[in-house]
Amino acid sequence: MKKILSLLVVTCLLISVVGCGGGSSQQSDADVPAGDDWKIGVITGTSSQNEEEFVAGRELVEKYGEDRVIHKTYPDNFTKEQETTITLALDMASDPSVKAIIFCQAVPGTAAAFESIREQRDDILLIAGLPQEDPTIMSEISDIVIDTDNLKRGETIMELAHQMGAKKFIHYSFPRHMSIELLAQRRDIFKQKAEELGIEFIEVAAPDPMGEGGIPASQQFILEDVPRQVAEHGKDTAFFSTNCAMQEPLIKKVLDEGAIFPEQCCPSPYHGYPGALGIEIPEDKIGDVDFIISEITNKVKEKGNSGRMATWTVPGAIAMIRACGDFAVEYAKGNVERQDIESFIEFLRQEAGDIKVQTYKSDNFLLFVGESQIF
Repeated sequence: MKKILSLLVVTCLLISVVGCGGGSSQQSDADVPAGDDWKIGVITGTSSQNEEEFVAGRELVEKYGEDRVIHKTYPDNFTKEQETTITLALDMASDPSVKAIIFCQAVPGTAAAFESIREQRDDILLIAGLPQEDPTIMSEISDIVIDTDNLKRGETIMELAHQMGAKKFIHYSFPRHMSIELLAQRRDIFKQKAEELGIEFIEVAAPDPMGEGGIPASQQFILEDVPRQVAEHGKDTAFFSTNCAMQEPLIKKVLDEGAIFPEQCCPSPYHGYPGALGIEIPEDKIGDVDFIISEITNKVKEKGNSGRMATWTVPGAIAMIRACGDFAVEYAKGNVERQDIESFIEFLRQEAGDIKVQTYKSDNFLLFVGESQIF
């Protein structure tokens, strides 16, 4: 019954968005004329959900122009407002000049949106970044799915924590995230690797930012709980959270308490660190990774916590969205095929450097992992 109701909702939304187009959006590859009439759509979270992804979306607008890139944001409370997310995507697809749509993060509602778009248009490129819905479904209805390699990170993050002296490992999450297949599998790998390395693995239930108290409640919980955990378990405790909004308060309190922070949920020098450490980035240093790494290193050293905090050397989410955008533009121009995986990986490597890439369940579901930087 739920599935039937969901399909009815999507159908109604689709009719309201594209129904008046006289079927003009139903095109095959052969129906799409070669030329310069193209756009791409990018849907990210708001700056309060994940500033990096929002900024990366705006970067694509600045790079290619507002006449080429349509950037929209899904609602902060995306789990309860899936209809809004679906409508955003269908509205983009109703414009025949839009040749590609990128979701990052591919929050709940993306699968329904992509399925409906595909029924109407078989010419459009659909890319899902950081998917939160079933991997099998996402790979079937998307042309390309891209995520950080959470399975491999289950090993690398724990190994990094061990390298930095961790005796215990705190894992903050909540049921909604643990229902995401790859995150749940990573948690299980964390447990196994921790046991191998002699680290005590501790799961702590945190408030869901999509819950009643919203993001403020989840952030306040982190600010109050980290000191409690350090008081109970000691400074040689590593902390990890599955949620983006928790990263800044988590980094701040871990540094204040002199504990260990191996990596964010979405690893990047820009994710949580600047806000937590009070780092201001001058206009001429925006995008300068070496600058931000140097600033973080100095701040961590000032606090006497050198060698106990880390992240990737490249901004994972930013690299992902840039690569998706560049590939989408090349597809819109007719220079690459929709599922040219080799070309897509090359675009990703141009942004993320020497990364390791593997597939998950299908050839178009890509996972990548970058190099770590200990401050």
